Amino acid sequence: MVYQFSFRYFSQKFTNPIITNHGVWETRECIIIRLIDAKNNVSWGEISPISWFGSETIKQALDFCYQLPKAITQEIILAIPDNLPACQFAFESALVMEKATNFNLTYSGLLSAGKLALNQWGNLWEQGYKTFKWKIAVDDINQELEIFDLLISSLPISAKLRLDANGGLTYQEAELWLQKCDQFLPKIEFIEQPLPVDKFTEMQELSNSYFTPIALDESIANLHQLELCFQQGWRGIFVIKPGIVGSPFRLREFWKKHQIDVVFSSVFETEIGRQAALQLAAELSGNNRAVGFGINHFFQLQESNWLESLWKTF
Repeated sequence: MVYQFSFRYFSQKFTNPIITNHGVWETRECIIIRLIDAKNNVSWGEISPISWFGSETIKQALDFCYQLPKAITQEIILAIPDNLPACQFAFESALVMEKATNFNLTYSGLLSAGKLALNQWGNLWEQGYKTFKWKIAVDDINQELEIFDLLISSLPISAKLRLDANGGLTYQEAELWLQKCDQFLPKIEFIEQPLPVDKFTEMQELSNSYFTPIALDESIANLHQLELCFQQGWRGIFVIKPGIVGSPFRLREFWKKHQIDVVFSSVFETEIGRQAALQLAAELSGNNRAVGFGINHFFQLQESNWLESLWKTF
């Protein structure tokens, strides 16, 4: 099968900057790809890299797209190298893109770092969110622990809270957080990536020492890292960002073989990447965990014809 290939660069500003231990993120850049087959069927994919997570940069993804021929085959797509995981995801997703379906999933709403979270969760609760994720390791730990006390006491009993450190805690700080969280189980679902990627053994130690579950995120940003952490004995929670993990085909095979406890999470993609990611989540999510795609409030609503407009602007 030969596909006519074209692509467009696209960017949108966040309504509130995303502040994590990695820094301040103000604009989401991506590349939308379009494939048209011999019967004029159109399918879409989205390349949304996060280079500080270990994926390619937006420039590397653009360079890759520019050097591709206008007519591409499935063989070309399946040969995309592993150092372009966001490209792998986009092109393979476009090959198997299905019409939008109403995925039977529950969603976790992302809260801003710091005190902003205290005023945000209520609106999200009214929209139906029962699980929330809050970024930590952004400010002074004592300040964050104070905000945490206010946040956890204000959340309804049936709510669940995830804490995401983005690898920004020291071992001692992680212990402080885990001691605190152990007092609020089962309201705390897990702490995500408390330590840097190179502290895998220490995260295993912490996982065995406290009741609060630990989830890996940055440590398993791509398929190679995911396989490695599994081989090294990680049997806790895996937070997978489909948009940058790499080949969806290979991810499916890995999950079928190992049935890992997985939470699927957004990379702040458009509806194109979101649909492909949620398709995977609907297939592979176990343990009834909410997927981390409650991020729409960080973007302005797109016009319904934004894709057509994007293709007309070139």
